[in-house]
Amino acid sequence: MRGRPERADRRGGVSPEDVTAALEEGGELLVWAWEPTLEQVVEDFEAAYPNVDVELANVGTGNDHYVVLQNAISAGSGVPDVAQVEYYALPQFSISGSLADLAPYGAAELDDTYSPGTWNAVTDGDAVYGLPMDSGPMALFYNARTFEEAGVEVPTTWTQFVEAARAIHAHDADTYILADNGDAGFTTSMIWQAAGTRSVWTAPRSPSTSPTTG
Repeated sequence: MRGRPERADRRGGVSPEDVTAALEEGGELLVWAWEPTLEQVVEDFEAAYPNVDVELANVGTGNDHYVVLQNAISAGSGVPDVAQVEYYALPQFSISGSLADLAPYGAAELDDTYSPGTWNAVTDGDAVYGLPMDSGPMALFYNARTFEEAGVEVPTTWTQFVEAARAIHAHDADTYILADNGDAGFTTSMIWQAAGTRSVWTAPRSPSTSPTTG
């Protein structure tokens, strides 16, 4: 919580009991999120912990939110205690050391309450960098006329999808089965579905650089 001296030492020597004691003592929490249902979550949280005052702020959605968050982290000022971060964007902040490991706070014990897919998206080894709040299904919409004109059956497997893509493009060189709009979330979702894992490269830090925790 903001203003508490323990904040700087939260990477070590912390237990779930310490968290409970801090909640009972009270304080202020700053939360950045755009999800409207969190308003009710905040209300319920404050009812359960009346000594805690939660400020919920919407500083933007998606990339706009991440730009403001990264700027605050870089400045070392105004960083929220809790921030909404999509699964695909989490490594942007975790690999730079900008997020606190929640495992010492008892978060690691919650793994059985989430599906493996969402839990793996917020963890890295033994470290827990967030708690999943949703899991959205994905679907592909298609233009039936395009398939009919090319004489291609609607695929039901990824192998058939590749074959259909080739057939459609062979029928009309200006037509593709899918458009890549650069959405990183779509790409990572496809990787996860194929049981892939993220691979990241980090540049060496200069001796004078230290990670900023949010």
